[in-house]
Amino acid sequence: MPRINNPKPPKRAPKIDNRRTKKKPCSFCQHGVATVDYKDLAQLRKYISDRGKIRGRKVSGNCQQHQRDVTDAIKTARELALLPYTQRTVTERRGGRGDRGERGERSDRGPRGPRQDREAEATLEGVVVEPGAMDDSADTSENVVVEQVELVEQVSE
Repeated sequence: MPRINNPKPPKRAPKIDNRRTKKKPCSFCQHGVATVDYKDLAQLRKYISDRGKIRGRKVSGNCQQHQRDVTDAIKTARELALLPYTQRTVTERRGGRGDRGERGERSDRGPRGPRQDREAEATLEGVVVEPGAMDDSADTSENVVVEQVELVEQVSE
């Protein structure tokens, strides 16, 4: 007597989707618009997402031909710099190395980037000021500037 190890399960009836969604009507067909104008920015912005992507047909509700026209009009407006390719987004940086306080907020030290004072310290490192050069005359800043220029020329050589 043969043994059946894996009997086949009975077939299930296919699921019936009772949800009937009504398709959005094409706004261009409703209003009888023949062509989509690339200069009509208010109309074109309706078909661009907040990130700058062109919305699909199912989302916008356009018919196939008008969706193609909208896409071409948006691309033309982007090339002519009437519309941006992407929208600016504000992101919050996470992580970092020790620049956070006890509760995770940033310390009050200004924007990130190359620090100006470190570059100035590096250029002034080898400058020797003569004792009589720093008197109360008006040309003291000129002496420092001249010495900085000489130092930069020496370093560049």
